[in-house]
Amino acid sequence: MLRIIEGSQAGELITRKAARLSEAEATVAPIIEDIRRRGDAALFEYAHKFDGFDGESMIVPQSEFEAARERVSRDFFDAMEVAAANIGEYARMQLPRESLTDMPGGRRLGNIVRPLDSMGAYIPAGRYPLPSTLLMTVIPARVAGVREICVACPHPSVEILAAFEFCGGGKMFRMGGAQAIAAFAFGTETVPKVDRIVGPGNIYVAAAKKLLAGEVGIDFVAGPTEIVIIAEQGDPRHLAADMLAQAEHDTEASAILLTTSRELAELVALEVSRQLESLPTAHIACEAIRKNSAILLVRSLEEAVDISNRMAPEHLAIPDAGLLSAIRNAGSVFIGPNSPEAAGDYASGPNHVLPTSGAARIRGGLSAADFVKVISIQELTQEGLKLLAPAITALARAEGLEAHARSVEVRIE
Repeated sequence: MLRIIEGSQAGELITRKAARLSEAEATVAPIIEDIRRRGDAALFEYAHKFDGFDGESMIVPQSEFEAARERVSRDFFDAMEVAAANIGEYARMQLPRESLTDMPGGRRLGNIVRPLDSMGAYIPAGRYPLPSTLLMTVIPARVAGVREICVACPHPSVEILAAFEFCGGGKMFRMGGAQAIAAFAFGTETVPKVDRIVGPGNIYVAAAKKLLAGEVGIDFVAGPTEIVIIAEQGDPRHLAADMLAQAEHDTEASAILLTTSRELAELVALEVSRQLESLPTAHIACEAIRKNSAILLVRSLEEAVDISNRMAPEHLAIPDAGLLSAIRNAGSVFIGPNSPEAAGDYASGPNHVLPTSGAARIRGGLSAADFVKVISIQELTQEGLKLLAPAITALARAEGLEAHARSVEVRIE
């Protein structure tokens, strides 16, 4: 079932992903425009059509959050506390620092850091409700100081509701899909317009975010999940389990193993088939393994790293830190045999909201820094302005902007 192919065929996998996203954009574009024009009326229609919503209000009342917290198990609550502490700790490490420094030549330069006013998080709740994604999106925003926290979730589970209340609450809306992204981007009578939309989703959510980037801030295009594993050796059980951990998310998910060893490739392929026999989510994982996954035989680790960099995977697992210097493109890197991707999904600290479909070429995962603005500041002394005046006025006049030059000269005459 799991294909073993030559590394030279990697280009086929990359091209297919790009094509799927392009098709999704054509599907969601009319939905986005309809939400922009008709607001709540269109939003309710799509919620009824796609999510089976039949209520009068999409706003989840506070009483549901409080009731959910009482219903979740002690084990779940304890797990949230561990994960939240580590996510918050890592988020604080990511925040840029304010600075103000006296520089040569009469210049005082630096920056101030200010949070966004609002954010909207998309929390998937279809096949698998994901309270972990709520922690991963809301906690960094809280750490950054965002005042208005909004969440879109079409069918919030009791765990998602409890996690939102645990994180300090805000506004949650029972809406999903491209229509939820459009509602956050434009604002409707019910849903506030937000400064930035974050969070993963299916390929249609990803397409909507891509089309609305610029109308609203986004984190990145986060579509179906993916992993690339580089291994010359290792336990086939571990490698197969890591591939299936991605494959069970979605029939569109992909898991790629790059290896120099045909023997290891064959053992992992057999182990994937064996583990599928007892996997409760095999009906999903089988499809992802069949359609979108493969083991690629490469001639060297250097070729494996080159292919991985071209794929720019969401998750990248490498055997040791010796390869780090060659890694250019990846959403998140997992080093060594004791760092399974699932640890990052839940509790180790780094964010699991990561770029997919090649977007890791331009950025890494969601960060507390996504929820702040770094604002430059400058203060010149009179002598400092005099020293810079010749450069300023010459450049201004070269551009034909005479008033710019005079605004300096009038101060130093």
